[in-house]
Amino acid sequence: MIVAEVSMGMKSKLFRVIGLMSGTSIDGIDAALVDTDGINYVRPLAFMPTSYENPFRARLRTHLGNKAGVNDPEVAGFERELTELHAAIVGKFLQQVNGLAANVDLIGFHGQTIWHQPQKRATIQIGDGALLARMTGIPVINDFRSADVKAGGNGAPLVPLYHRALAAKLPKPVAILNIGGVSNISWIGGEEDNEILAYDVGPGNALSDDWILRHTGDAYDEDGLLAAAGRPNVAVVDKVLANPFFKKKPPKSMDRDAFKNLMPDDLKPADGAATLTMITARAVAAGLAFMPEKPKHLYVTGGGRLNNTLMRWIRDLAGIQVSPVDDLGWSGDGLEAEAFAYLAVRSQLGLPLSVPGTTGVPEPMTGGRMHRPG
Repeated sequence: MIVAEVSMGMKSKLFRVIGLMSGTSIDGIDAALVDTDGINYVRPLAFMPTSYENPFRARLRTHLGNKAGVNDPEVAGFERELTELHAAIVGKFLQQVNGLAANVDLIGFHGQTIWHQPQKRATIQIGDGALLARMTGIPVINDFRSADVKAGGNGAPLVPLYHRALAAKLPKPVAILNIGGVSNISWIGGEEDNEILAYDVGPGNALSDDWILRHTGDAYDEDGLLAAAGRPNVAVVDKVLANPFFKKKPPKSMDRDAFKNLMPDDLKPADGAATLTMITARAVAAGLAFMPEKPKHLYVTGGGRLNNTLMRWIRDLAGIQVSPVDDLGWSGDGLEAEAFAYLAVRSQLGLPLSVPGTTGVPEPMTGGRMHRPG
C-alpha cells in the first residue's frame, strides 16, 4: 500500500507549536518548538528533554498493558500526575525559549501509550488534554491515534508524514529509521509523486532497556558497551525472528511489550544485552526487504542511534549507507516531539495524519481532539 499525497491547494499559514512526546522507551518527556504550516514548511526552533525520575518511571511501568485505561482509578490518578508533569515542563520550556514563546498557537500532546492492540481496534494513550489546556492556557490537541485505529488502521507509525516533509530535498528513495522502544521505518520515494510506505519493523530499545535495568540498575546500555562485551545467542535471536510478525507485509505495528515473554533468562548480562541488541538489528535488516526500492541512504533517529554497537550491527546487516539524522542537521532526540507539533497543525487544518501507506488505514485519515483553555 503506497499512497502519494496530493497538494491540498490551500493558502499556507504558519503556526508556532509545542510538541510533547513521551514514547515507548518510557525514558522521559521531550518538548520541541516548531514553526510549521502543517504541509511543507517546517522550522524547528528549540528542544528540551526531561528524564523521568526513577520512582515515577517505576510507577509508569506498573500501568503498561492495562486495558482498562483511565477506567481504572489508579490509572486515572496517574494520568493526572502525568498531565501535571507535562504542564510543568511546558512552563519551564517557555521560560527557556524566552522570546520565542510569544504567540504559541498550539500544543501537540502525544501522552503516554500504555496499551496498543490495533487488531482489536484499541489503543490507549493516557494524558488529559483538557487539563493540560487549562493549566498552560494554550489550546491542546491530543488523542492522535484513536480515529485511525477505529477506522481499521494500525494507529502507528504516525511520524512518517513529518519525515516526508523534512526529507523533501534529500535524494530518493530514502529511509528514516526511528529506534525508540519500538523500531519503525519510513520509506520515501518517487522524486515527483512522493510515495511513502511506513511500518514498525520490530523491537527497538525496549527489550534491551528492560534487560539492562534488571541486571545493572541502569536505564539503558550506554554506547552499547555491555552488548559489545557479550556474544549474541544465535538460537534465541533466530527464535524471535521466526515470529510471524517479521514476515507479515506492511502496514503493521506492535506493542512495546509484544516480545516481552521472549526475554532470555539464563544468559549472562553481557550476552543478554548482545542478544537483544542483535534482535533489534536483525529486525531492521528484515524490515528493509519490504521496501519497493532499495533506499540510497538509511538515516537513524531516536535513542537507538546513540548505541554504537547497534548502529555497527545495522550497518553490517543492511548493506547500505547508515547514518544518524544528526548528520543532516536534524535533531535525533527531538524529532518525534517536533512531529507531534506538526501533526497538531494538520489536525487543526483537517489534513491527514495517516494514509494507507503508513498505517494501513483504508483512506487518508485525520484525527486528534482539540481542547481549549476556557
